[in-house]
Amino acid sequence: MNKTVLISGSGRGIGRAIATRFAKEGYKIAINANKSKDELEETKDYLISFGVPVLVGQGDVGNYEFCKDFVAGIKNTLGSVDILVNNAGISHIGLLSDMKPNEWNEVINTNLTSLYNLSSLVIPDMVRKSAGKIINISSVWGNVGASMEVAYSASKGGMNSFTKALAKELAPSNIQVNAIACGAIDTEMNSFLDSNELASLIDEIPTSRLGSPEEVAELTYSLATGNDYLTGQIISLDGGWC
Repeated sequence: MNKTVLISGSGRGIGRAIATRFAKEGYKIAINANKSKDELEETKDYLISFGVPVLVGQGDVGNYEFCKDFVAGIKNTLGSVDILVNNAGISHIGLLSDMKPNEWNEVINTNLTSLYNLSSLVIPDMVRKSAGKIINISSVWGNVGASMEVAYSASKGGMNSFTKALAKELAPSNIQVNAIACGAIDTEMNSFLDSNELASLIDEIPTSRLGSPEEVAELTYSLATGNDYLTGQIISLDGGWC
């Protein structure tokens, strides 16, 4: 396998599971995280065990200059990006009236501005090759909104619109853009819930369980390698919850 995949926010959780899924298939892999340096290095070592080349980029994908340098480094060492998975994301729990401007900006930059940064940098090579996949890891809150998570919901709603619009823009170049609207997935993002809150959440989900990062990874891989006529879709992976 000579193709290169870039996964943002891939030091742990969903991002790491996605990187692992592609590593098992022999893809060249670029991974990224902003703050979790040790986890990122551990993920790199794990991925290398599958016999694939791995490039690490530690930095904020909400920062354009970092993304520009990172993508250039990928191109020089692994080749141009064939598949981009925009997975980097942070949440903020609390009333909007209590939220500080810097907190709002951090959520929007990480969850939404990063889509522009990375997509705009990899698209030219995809257009040149008339092939490419962009997969955005979204949330059901981008579809319906969540109380106490206004910034997160807004960023994911923006991601969904970004996906639909960019898919139309790139369809003539045979580049597909889709998003996965995740429900409650068993990751550290939900670690703020105590046992009672977690049980109540699970009671609301028809499948009576949380989703796994590996299930998100499997759907991501399917979108990256599957039907070229499927584009501009927001695919819910939520156990029938929303």
